[in-house]
Amino acid sequence: MSDLLQSLNPGTPPDARSYVERAEIDASLRAPVLLFFGTGVAWLLLGSLLGVLAAFKMSFPHLLDSADWLTFGRVRPAHLNIMVYGWASAVGIGVGIWLMARLCRVAPRHRGLLIGAGIAWNLGVLAGTIGILAGQSRSIEWLEFPGWATPILFVAYALIGVWGVIMFRFRRPGHVYVSQWYLLAAFLWFPWLYATANTLLIWQPVQGSVVGAVNWWYGHNVLGLWFTPIGLASAYYMIPKVLGRPIHSYYLSILGFWSLALFYSWNGMHHLIGGPFPAWMISASVVASVMMFIPVITVAINHHATMRGHFHYLKWSPTLRFTVVGAMTYTIVSLQGSLMAIPSLNNLTHFTDYTIGHAHLGLYGFFTMTMFGAMYYIVPRLVGWEWPSAAMIRWHFWLAASGVALMVGSLTLGGFLQGLELNDPQVAFLTSLKTVAPFRFVRACSGILLSAAHLVFAVLFIRMLLRQGGPRAEATLLSPPEIPAV
Repeated sequence: MSDLLQSLNPGTPPDARSYVERAEIDASLRAPVLLFFGTGVAWLLLGSLLGVLAAFKMSFPHLLDSADWLTFGRVRPAHLNIMVYGWASAVGIGVGIWLMARLCRVAPRHRGLLIGAGIAWNLGVLAGTIGILAGQSRSIEWLEFPGWATPILFVAYALIGVWGVIMFRFRRPGHVYVSQWYLLAAFLWFPWLYATANTLLIWQPVQGSVVGAVNWWYGHNVLGLWFTPIGLASAYYMIPKVLGRPIHSYYLSILGFWSLALFYSWNGMHHLIGGPFPAWMISASVVASVMMFIPVITVAINHHATMRGHFHYLKWSPTLRFTVVGAMTYTIVSLQGSLMAIPSLNNLTHFTDYTIGHAHLGLYGFFTMTMFGAMYYIVPRLVGWEWPSAAMIRWHFWLAASGVALMVGSLTLGGFLQGLELNDPQVAFLTSLKTVAPFRFVRACSGILLSAAHLVFAVLFIRMLLRQGGPRAEATLLSPPEIPAV
């Protein structure tokens, strides 16, 4: 009976046998998960440095332009690919394999497969980054890695996908929790997306306007069918786990999952409104984007109803604070994306910084914040030690939250004004650039806040691995927990 309850709700208090099983799972996954987490944090620091440099180059074009490998055309794609594959994908894989093992409730099989995949994945990211900085970029957004680097990533991920299927196949009998749906789907969707896009754009490239269609299909679906399922899987696990109560509605979970799977794969083409593409392709993408209101609102209702009456937990739980902020941002960025598909608004925001702000809100405000929350929960269970400083966790949160708010706010407002002027035939193009210039400088300054947040987290992470600070009998909290009056 206890096993059934834990499969239905991860917040169910475990019995003695379950404690032993979970300890065995954590011990088995310690090396591979920390490999993905550790290398992901290293890539996050490097990507942040390159991102700040690229942002300041928008205001000071001649900054460090004496070195070819530090020009904007190389630094910017290197930053983007490091953040997508080096940080976000690596930490997403780490969270995904830990959640999958925990929810399958069996000791992980083939740990060597995961360690080998982690090493190969980082070698692929390293090779691709060196290729971009050496001037061998493919000039295809989100796929700038040279053609000889991408097979390494594909093989590495294939090993991870195979491991996920094996784990699901040999899971303990019982209910399949909602997070497992999203994880298994993500493990299967990503290799399909990555292989298809690389085949059509790099290995056997298509010609003409089809390149743009495939590129936007890939970029949009990596965010929606790779990062989003992992982020939602983490939120669906962490929120009930910390609260110790079940998710609000199992049936809403079903609706949210299947509507995401049905509608998101059609997204992306709305970014090409007005381009040389068949009208049915654009129209289908616009309709699918608007239909995304269904899974987004469904997930928002489910999470909010689960949190109702328990929002005071945000004052003291690091995991819950990062996760809930990420989940709320998912609602905002998804509704914003659906509205951007409406042609009248798309005509205003297309080719502006508004779209860039939207992308940052999704990849950082939603996914990265959710992953930080998951790591604050997972790492102590892998290391057998609690976080050494609540003050540093608070600094991390407020630096990251203020940095992403400042970045997205400046890009959104600046992009909106930029769009107004670009659509006014009486305004010169140079004028629109001058209008957006101060907003781009603010965006660059926000990168300093985010880099500081990442540095604080990296120091925290290293201190955890070294087990610095005194041992704690209980979890590290942001403040003493409050018990509301009855």
